[in-house]
Amino acid sequence: MTGPLRERDDARALLATETERARAGTGGFVLVRGATGTGRTAVLESAVRYAADRGMRVLRARCSPEDTAVPFGTVLQLLASVPDFTDLSPDGDDRGSAARLWRLLRSYAAEGPLLVAADDVHLADEPSRRWLSEAARRLDRLPVLLVATERSQYDIDPRPAGLSQALSPSLVRTHTLAPLGDAAAAAVVREAFPAAGPDWTAQCVRAGAGSPLLLHALLDDLGGAPRPDGAAPGGVPALPDTSAELYPGSYPAAVSWWLNSAGAATADVARCLAALEQAWPPGGDDDPAGPPAGADAGEPVDLLAEAAGADPARVAGWLAASTRLGLLRRDGAGRPRYAHPLLRDAVLTGWPRPRREAAHRAAAEVLLRRGGRVEAIARHLLRAPAVGLPWALRVLRDAVTVAVHDARPGDAVGYLRRALDEPLDDGRRQRLLTELGSLEYASADGPAAIARLAEAQHLPADPRNRVRTAVALGTALAGRGEIRTAMEVLRRTAGRLSGHPGLTHTVQAAGALLSDEDLATRQEVYRWLCETGQDSPELVGTAGQALLVRYAATAGLISAGEAMTRVRGLLAQPTDPLAEPFLLGTAAAVAQWADELDEAERLVERGLAGQHPALLHPMHQALLNTRADISAARGDHAGLLAGEPRAGTAGSRTGPTNRDAHALLALVHTGRVDEAGRLAAAFDLSRAPESWELNRFLYARGVQRAAAGDTAGALHDFLECGRRQTARDVVSPVVTPWRTAVAQCRLALGGGQEALALAAEELRLARVWNTPRTVGRALRVLGTATGGRRGARLAEEAVGVLRDAPDGAAAELVEALLAQGRQLLAAGERGRARDRLREAADLAERTGAARLLAVAGQALRDSGARGPANARTGSGALTDSERRIAELAAAGRTNTEIAELLHLARRTVETHLTSTYRKLRIRRRTELPAALDRDRPLAPRP
Repeated sequence: MTGPLRERDDARALLATETERARAGTGGFVLVRGATGTGRTAVLESAVRYAADRGMRVLRARCSPEDTAVPFGTVLQLLASVPDFTDLSPDGDDRGSAARLWRLLRSYAAEGPLLVAADDVHLADEPSRRWLSEAARRLDRLPVLLVATERSQYDIDPRPAGLSQALSPSLVRTHTLAPLGDAAAAAVVREAFPAAGPDWTAQCVRAGAGSPLLLHALLDDLGGAPRPDGAAPGGVPALPDTSAELYPGSYPAAVSWWLNSAGAATADVARCLAALEQAWPPGGDDDPAGPPAGADAGEPVDLLAEAAGADPARVAGWLAASTRLGLLRRDGAGRPRYAHPLLRDAVLTGWPRPRREAAHRAAAEVLLRRGGRVEAIARHLLRAPAVGLPWALRVLRDAVTVAVHDARPGDAVGYLRRALDEPLDDGRRQRLLTELGSLEYASADGPAAIARLAEAQHLPADPRNRVRTAVALGTALAGRGEIRTAMEVLRRTAGRLSGHPGLTHTVQAAGALLSDEDLATRQEVYRWLCETGQDSPELVGTAGQALLVRYAATAGLISAGEAMTRVRGLLAQPTDPLAEPFLLGTAAAVAQWADELDEAERLVERGLAGQHPALLHPMHQALLNTRADISAARGDHAGLLAGEPRAGTAGSRTGPTNRDAHALLALVHTGRVDEAGRLAAAFDLSRAPESWELNRFLYARGVQRAAAGDTAGALHDFLECGRRQTARDVVSPVVTPWRTAVAQCRLALGGGQEALALAAEELRLARVWNTPRTVGRALRVLGTATGGRRGARLAEEAVGVLRDAPDGAAAELVEALLAQGRQLLAAGERGRARDRLREAADLAERTGAARLLAVAGQALRDSGARGPANARTGSGALTDSERRIAELAAAGRTNTEIAELLHLARRTVETHLTSTYRKLRIRRRTELPAALDRDRPLAPRP
């Protein structure tokens, strides 16, 4: 594919001017210089056509390496048709031959103007080069224009002096061809492919690298490529990733020609750079393991020089020249890269694999000596065969640590796989395989992970490493739904731990935790734990005892206070380091249920910090789940919705996770109804495997359906959740309060008696656990189900209980205030009802509970209130009575003392304080002094 010369107007203008001068009788010498592929020959052909069109005689020669051994070979090409000079070469008289050739040229010139065109004179034989230089000194007296082209490109091996270097500048007009600019190159692409889009065009321009030769060759190949299915006639083919996909292969052939013309040393350096670039991360400025911009800008020079055995100064010059030509471009870290991956691939085509590997090993050794970053060294080792020296394994292990720390398990997997190629004893190989399987699981490659861990399990190892492998393999198997196989792996491991009770307890704890994924297995495990823990607690260890506390909490057998006392006692006991994560994770879950959120968070962070980052462990995901539970308890909807909603363990089975359940609830609470519906519909729960996470998602979907008005669908989800939880002995409302949810659905559908029974049972269980959040919620629903004066008392009690709950129970308090407001409306107490509803609206607004804010607003409108639900807030909204009572309360007076001082009923004082709290956006008496000071006007300065 050829086209018009672009960005060569200045060269053609120079040649046209000199041609006209020669026609007028004044000869000259024009030397057109340029790098390979810049179009020297095309410019020369243009000059030949121009001269021929104007009646000039043209003598032409094209030099080649084969002619260098023949004296005057180039000049003989010019005069090959002259019989008098057929015997020039053998006589060996260079001076005589040169004189005879000059006389012949003069005789031609006497017949008329003459153009002498010599292409690629850098390849000419030395006598011809001397003859052309000497002729250039005398051409001004003849109607002869001598035009020569010469390659001028920086090579690793210095080339002989150019033709013009022996001439005075006044005797030669030198023009150097610049690389093709991006705009001109894009015009060439659009001319060949009019339908090409800007991105595709830009990719072609970069692959052309400023060289008309490479660009036209690429377009030739793409012009012969099949169009995509269904593409219009003007459609464009896809730009391939490798030159092997190009047909008929003009582009890689052109790149090969460019390399060959540069010489063996330059080609070797060019290919070394292409190989080393493969070990660099994409881009450069976003390299997590590489240097900041410019930090290692000198690295390629040293690496290339050592790998290719070249002079570093020449390598630096070649890199600079190739960058100016457009073949290379600097990345964000200052490294020179090939302008396009396709160009890099073409440069590497045909280079033997052993040579590439040797280049990478040399690069790794250079970086090691110079103190390079471990991942920069390791990336070269990935492309080199086994080194067999200790430093290689050390570098790869350190690179794994860095990658894991930066949450790049895929990179860590690559380093570990390469580390296994080094010579290893069985113990070290066992440890590496365990880490590799763990990281492959984290990279969502479950089958590979299980195969690696199974291989590690069959290698000799000390007891602690055997336990680490068994726990990791059990976790991977359970995550793939193979819970029975996982438990068998753990049982076999425990059976080989005679004399290591601490390690046995660790394996038992792992089995108990993993059994949560299967109902029958869980029942079997906890039956053994309960029986053994009751008779011989030392046989289950501290982690096992903590799991029994968790079991008792969910079974409705103990209170939150007793549970926390027990886990705190267990935390104070010495524990095997391998069992400690199970103890910390279980204690964190219990603390979160007990609304000890700060303590739960500390335990989660401590547990995560103690995890080996490259080892698969079931408690890692459990700790992350507890962290999400803490965020939900605090009402941190934004945090739960940040990032991807799907946050399950990598490589786990398909199905909703705990994080999905929280995200669904957060979407409902923040009023994002459509998004909540899409997330709920994203899972086919009929095909999801049995798990506690499925139960939690069922509850969350029930909440979503209820909010969307699908009461019957919500009732189905809540009942199914309850059935599944009860089968697991999870009867306490601390995890999923499904009874109150069912009761509310029954009330909406007219089933009051059943709702009353469910709400009463939940209150009984809630009082066993005895936290404000669980008790307040149960009181609220029971009050609604009961109705009448007793229902109103229960609603008021619910509000009072929830006022003392942690800040994260704001949503429950809003629900309780709404319930009490409705009860008061039913009793005809509109004033008090509106106060409760306004407080609910204000609290919902402050906590971002958009759905509850809308419900509160509707309730206020139903009560006859005017204005927006949250309009009357701030100290300016306080009445005189409210302000007087608030100031006395802030000063430390009790409600009874205030009532006596102001001659009011105690109930009136309480009502005024409740209204004050709402208007000042506070929840407790202790917040009154700061709130009043904040809103009090500043005193004027004296």
